[in-house]
Amino acid sequence: MSQGAWEKLAQVTVKGAEHDSRERLPHPQCLEGTRVVLLDHIYGTLDDKSKNRLIWLHGTAGVGKSAVAFTVAERMRALKVTDETIIEKRLAGTFFFSRKHTNRRTTARFFATLAYQLASNFPSVRTHVNKAILENPALLHPDGSLRDQMEALFSRPLRQLKHSLRNCPPLAFVIDALDECAESLDQSTPEPLDQSTIEPFDKKKSEVELAELISLLAQALRDPDLPVIHILVTSRSEAYIHEAMQQKDVSPLVCEIPVKISGQGVAAIISLDGADVDEDIYLFLQHSFKKLQSRIPTFPQPTKVQLERLANRAGRRFIVASTMMMFIDDRHNDPYNRLELMLKLASDLLPGTEVYKLYDCILSTCADPAQAYLHLSVIAALADPLPISQISKLLGPGHGRDVERVLVQLRSVIDVPTDNTLPVNIYHSSVRDYVSQRSNCSLPQVKNVTSPHSLLALS
Repeated sequence: MSQGAWEKLAQVTVKGAEHDSRERLPHPQCLEGTRVVLLDHIYGTLDDKSKNRLIWLHGTAGVGKSAVAFTVAERMRALKVTDETIIEKRLAGTFFFSRKHTNRRTTARFFATLAYQLASNFPSVRTHVNKAILENPALLHPDGSLRDQMEALFSRPLRQLKHSLRNCPPLAFVIDALDECAESLDQSTPEPLDQSTIEPFDKKKSEVELAELISLLAQALRDPDLPVIHILVTSRSEAYIHEAMQQKDVSPLVCEIPVKISGQGVAAIISLDGADVDEDIYLFLQHSFKKLQSRIPTFPQPTKVQLERLANRAGRRFIVASTMMMFIDDRHNDPYNRLELMLKLASDLLPGTEVYKLYDCILSTCADPAQAYLHLSVIAALADPLPISQISKLLGPGHGRDVERVLVQLRSVIDVPTDNTLPVNIYHSSVRDYVSQRSNCSLPQVKNVTSPHSLLALS
């Protein structure tokens, strides 16, 4: 009977939300030798046994939050709770939110997913998780009380570990992209083609949902009967998340990054976009070009001055640097010509606009920039990703013509699978930001492009 409860939990857990899920390939991670000060600060906090902490790492889009979250999760998974244990690792659970996927943009299955991972890592609590589900099967319903789910599936199992972990280093949970929690107006599960209609997004409801989640995590951390645990959460620096973190029952637990610190030979402020990031991006570019040259021996390595210029163009945003490299090395165009194009990008860009100008540059290389912008907008506006064949069918014989030919020109910003039955995805949420307002694109060709929401509604 308890096995049935475990199977039900396995069915509702969101496997794609786990940090190393295949759904998230390629996994963004910090290149060795980069983010050293930031990571050491996080690891030091995760080792602190004095009290439970909510470590909040925030920054603008594209500065590498998910890469840091993945790197920390991998580090914690590599550390055993004790030298004697076989499978029990310090990584107790992960949840990587994403607005691109139905089950990853809501808290509905958040605690069920963490409970499944926790019980898989610590078999001794599986009985307690099963018992909670058998006593109240409604815990697994997506519309159930989040508070009840937290208590039964998170706090209660953790309490069972307090005695056995009393002399052990703290457990760690990693939760990425809180701001990607974007509750749909309709939580039903329509047919695949119907899923592609305009992304239904209730902003206020999402903010309330996320504030409740933060409050409940803080409530759990205040529980004196839990073992010492730390929860690393990442998000954009949104006002409503700041407000939730500053609530009186939450703020005493929060270790916020960026953080001002003092010490010998250490930066005054640890953040995702500090001065040390320029050197990190330089190292990333240098490493990426060496990989390119190993594949194409005749490709001439950029000079130190050229690498510094590219690093400067990135504006301390890793998404710009990584997109530059995907554009240069797309395996279908001359990488040297594309490098020259990247070197011509303006260097006097306003902070935060670097990635938009890069997307402008990429669109300008397409045969029809207006059509490319329209299709990019459609991909970003879909409630759930669709394969090329369904996108073409949805848009009809007019706009749906040549979808594949257009999208393959955007490989550096869109994941276009070689298998046409697999869905097309944007690589980064900054693409959605870029097409959300026409003014973000400076190309004159897109001035009169149809709104993707109007087009999808009509389709």
